Amino acid sequence: MSEIGVKNLTEGNIFRQLIRLAMPIMATSFVQMAYNLTDMAWVGRLSSEDVAAVGSVGLLLWLVSSFALLTKVGAEISIGQSIGAKQLDKARIYASHTTTIALGLGAVITLLLFFGAEFILSFFRLSPAITAKACSFMRVVSTSTPMIFLTWTFFGIYNASGRSTIPFYLTCCGLVCNMILDPLMIFGIGNIEGMGVMGAAWATWLSQSLVVLLFIWQMRRPNGILNRFPYLIRLQKAYTWRIFKLGTPVAAMNFLFASINLYLARIASFYGGHIGVMSQTTGGQIEGITWNTSQGFSTALGAFVAQNYAAGRMDRSWKAYRYTLMMMLSLGVMVTFAFVFFGKEIFGIFVPEEQARLAGGEYLAIVGLSQIFMMLELTTQGMFNGTGRTLPPAVISISFNIARIPLALWLAPHIGIIGVWWAITISTIFKGIILPLWFGKRVKN
Repeated sequence: MSEIGVKNLTEGNIFRQLIRLAMPIMATSFVQMAYNLTDMAWVGRLSSEDVAAVGSVGLLLWLVSSFALLTKVGAEISIGQSIGAKQLDKARIYASHTTTIALGLGAVITLLLFFGAEFILSFFRLSPAITAKACSFMRVVSTSTPMIFLTWTFFGIYNASGRSTIPFYLTCCGLVCNMILDPLMIFGIGNIEGMGVMGAAWATWLSQSLVVLLFIWQMRRPNGILNRFPYLIRLQKAYTWRIFKLGTPVAAMNFLFASINLYLARIASFYGGHIGVMSQTTGGQIEGITWNTSQGFSTALGAFVAQNYAAGRMDRSWKAYRYTLMMMLSLGVMVTFAFVFFGKEIFGIFVPEEQARLAGGEYLAIVGLSQIFMMLELTTQGMFNGTGRTLPPAVISISFNIARIPLALWLAPHIGIIGVWWAITISTIFKGIILPLWFGKRVKN
């Protein structure tokens, strides 16, 4: 199947294939996380108020990116299963459908964010000065939404085809561009005055544009994936319905997860002011170290299982699941130790202001207790997704994420802002216990 740029995952050494597929996906997730951390690290040199402005927009962009998972996950499962079943023409049609849907959704959301910036950001109840900065920042980055959606879809197409290294290389180029542009555009150089927070917005926009152009260049090459499929086509009902059926549960799960975190940020703002919002947004970015690691292996496992499930090789899928669990649990122990005992030092790397460092360290110490359970949940989610059963993980995630709100509202009046952090930790622990039990029971039945 090399003539259309895909790899067969139904034969060969399981551990080696899983690692080769997972490592680039995981590294790509780290690179994407580094975009935000780079922005936070440089903006943190301005003030904690500026970090709160950028962080609030970051939460909204996280909410928006949930919609991009619809086509990413739809591509990973539909194309992966089509390749596993040796239906390569169908895989090509699915690829075109996912890019068409991604561009349409991205354009609609750009309009909503650009023209509704002030109304949307009023949700956080920040000071007028911080809200004004956040609005200007969001209007710039909102115009890159179609590019973000298309990039996520390209990730899904390459992952399903077993070529996860390409997204990693291209995303690294974007990160390098962002790392160079951030300090130049935020603080200026020589006689050129810096743009402050807006410099971070334009640096991100230009870097994302570069990644999309590199993807298009790569796909237009002679060995482009799936015979250089078209990006825009007339949608067919059957293919569109399957993409939405596969991707909607995951997109809805992440959308609600992000929405709940937005509301938790509002509670944090009430009990901790802009320091509370800053602790949650920046701390969440740092916590992304373990989340992105787990999500990377979960995505790789899902792509691996999709091909083997369609080929009738579930024995290989089970072995891959066991390998993944062993690696993730080992890493989870190390990260928990780091967050609990060195949280203040880790947070201080990004926001050195003393009050912010102490508050952020408290956040990391509490959520650090749930890292192993988060890895259990996401790894099992990969198994469910690979078999096309995307609903069970969504049900568990949505149920316990919603429970965070009443739990935070109950705890915060008694123990302050750390009640919000404990609500996050407790719900994550329950998800990490229940989802693997559900999967085990389903298999036995």
